[in-house]
Amino acid sequence: MSHGCGRTRWKRFALVLVPSTAAAAALGIGMAQGALAASFFISGQRFQFAADTLTTRGTSIYGMVDVTREGRHVPVVVTGARYATIKRLCESVAVEIPVLGLYTLRITGGDRAEARDIFIDATALSAGRATLNDLDVGVAAGSITKGPIAPGDRNSGLFDPNGFAQQATSAILTDVRVDAVAISAATLSVPDLQVTVRQGSHRCF
Repeated sequence: MSHGCGRTRWKRFALVLVPSTAAAAALGIGMAQGALAASFFISGQRFQFAADTLTTRGTSIYGMVDVTREGRHVPVVVTGARYATIKRLCESVAVEIPVLGLYTLRITGGDRAEARDIFIDATALSAGRATLNDLDVGVAAGSITKGPIAPGDRNSGLFDPNGFAQQATSAILTDVRVDAVAISAATLSVPDLQVTVRQGSHRCF
């Protein structure tokens, strides 16, 4: 089954995809007290991820609550893939540096970056077109089989195995724009990698 849609905005679905606010708060207290495990704490700094084309095999989409070192909860939608190719990768984060002002860290790659077991924790995602093949909508997050669940998420008390999720055998997204708080991957191979730090705003989009 193939499903196409334009300008997909996962942020609108965040309240459906993540556990309830009360449950997240209770679990967050447990994590702060050391009773629950997390794969890593996020900085809380949002950054941009962009690609001309993102092609995935073994795709999962589920809700999660990330946690900063200070214990602040950040609801996210996690897009996972067993294998992905990324055309014209770009990542950027703009930071205000005391005295010096605004600087932008920007990372770019060539025509075909490759990743295995990649997870994008996003607060917003849009695509010019999204085509998902063999799509299941409404599957329980703990029952996802076509795509991966991050080990740190599955073992966390903030992961809701009964939560709303989606999965597909493959997906193609074009003109991808993501506001992310974390990206992790088992491997990431990027051709023509360039890392720059420049004064002013030089964001990906």
